[in-house]
Amino acid sequence: MARPMGRYVGAIDQGTTSSRFIVFDRQGRIVSAAHKEHRQIYPQPGWVEHDPVEILRNTNEVIGAALARANLTAADLAAVGITNQRETTILWEKATGRPISNALVWMDTRTDRLVHRYRQEGGQDRFRARTGLPLATYFSALKLLWLFENVAGAREQAMLGEALFGTVDSWLAWNLTGGPEGGLHITDVTNASRTQLMDLTRCAWDAELLAAFRIPRSVLPEIVPSSALYGEIRTAPLAGTKLAGILGDQQAALVGQTCFAPGEAKNTYGTGSFLLMNTGARPVPSQAGLLTTLAYQFGEERPHYALEGAIAITGALVQWLRDNLKLFATAPEIEKLARSVPDNGDVYFVPAFSGLYAPYWNDGARGVITGLTRFATRAHLARAALEATAYQVRDVVEAMETDSGIRLATLRTDGGMVGNELLMQFQADMLNAPVVRPRMTETTALGAAYAAGLAVGYWETLGDLRANWGIDRTWLPVMAEEVRARLYRSWKKAVARSFDWVE
Repeated sequence: MARPMGRYVGAIDQGTTSSRFIVFDRQGRIVSAAHKEHRQIYPQPGWVEHDPVEILRNTNEVIGAALARANLTAADLAAVGITNQRETTILWEKATGRPISNALVWMDTRTDRLVHRYRQEGGQDRFRARTGLPLATYFSALKLLWLFENVAGAREQAMLGEALFGTVDSWLAWNLTGGPEGGLHITDVTNASRTQLMDLTRCAWDAELLAAFRIPRSVLPEIVPSSALYGEIRTAPLAGTKLAGILGDQQAALVGQTCFAPGEAKNTYGTGSFLLMNTGARPVPSQAGLLTTLAYQFGEERPHYALEGAIAITGALVQWLRDNLKLFATAPEIEKLARSVPDNGDVYFVPAFSGLYAPYWNDGARGVITGLTRFATRAHLARAALEATAYQVRDVVEAMETDSGIRLATLRTDGGMVGNELLMQFQADMLNAPVVRPRMTETTALGAAYAAGLAVGYWETLGDLRANWGIDRTWLPVMAEEVRARLYRSWKKAVARSFDWVE
């Protein structure tokens, strides 16, 4: 296949706390990057919103900044991919592009009463066989239903075909490709699988699910593969560039870590943490509290599936200690503070700020700190907060091993917290398995770039992508088994204390 003219591939990485644009070369190395945070809006306890217009504005700003820093133009890019925070729900006017409300963010819990209503009618798993998902505040369908029931005129506009729904990928793709002037209303299979409206095996919107959630088909985007030539970007500064890849952020990290074989897994340590294991070309139902989800679909190839353990709060706990409790001034300072004590002082921190996700799925759980004595200091709190991430990941790994029958040999890691070496060592100790940090830790953006580049022939095979992956550092377990067992036993007691705080 002839090589395209563009020397590089670009990736829009629109995350929970910030938007970034990264330009990659053929070896998967960063050529240029820029990022900008957006506001976290908390109208009420448990409610989390974003301003879609601010996200779009910031996205365009970081695209321009990244290109300018490397003296690049749109013509230097063979294609652009999008990766995005998943489940976050946006409803906007088709004619104007004006959001009908703020975006409801994935961790927002305002749909808890709707969850209760639907569970009463058929149980928590009434849609799991078809969607791979339990009823929870996490997914998009109930967020959209909440907007219909609580925002004046929203349902009427949707029924008249005047409103469009999408997760953040759809919002960005529609605006980048023309907006009200013929913008593409699309979402890829990975994002569609997180709405609780898509049939997993058919990769299509399901009429019975739409009826159950009372959502009109006209409001939904077209479901497309994760890697395909969708169309041309029509807005500056990317005008004329091909839009050719879309992946939800955790699936993008799976692709960026080149986990293309069944049994290969990665964990992303971000605002929350998300462990995905590739299970191949057939969905694997979970019996242990995990999600069955789409991993990726490249072009016309069969889709690949994954088991996922979603943890709501990990990096966000560090932000909370910094911003709400003022325990330290910058997030990296937590490691030095935590290292100043030899252990957690028997303090355990369960960060169930939005309930507990996998494998517990307890919407009524709330955050607790247990084991406090007058001996405890802010350093013990800092250490307990870091350890909470590792304990939660172990919870998910054990569930994944139960479902898949595969013992996790090595955990590939990425995300903002992997620079914390105390956490990485404790994670290896808790799993009793090696933890590997790759040379390239921006794997979410890299996965979106890979999807886009494959679609236009910039990379020709999955082997080209595997050749780019390499190890930066490996942590091996050193903790004695009796210590590991004692700590984890205390963690499980602390988790039980957090259950059903909200009645």
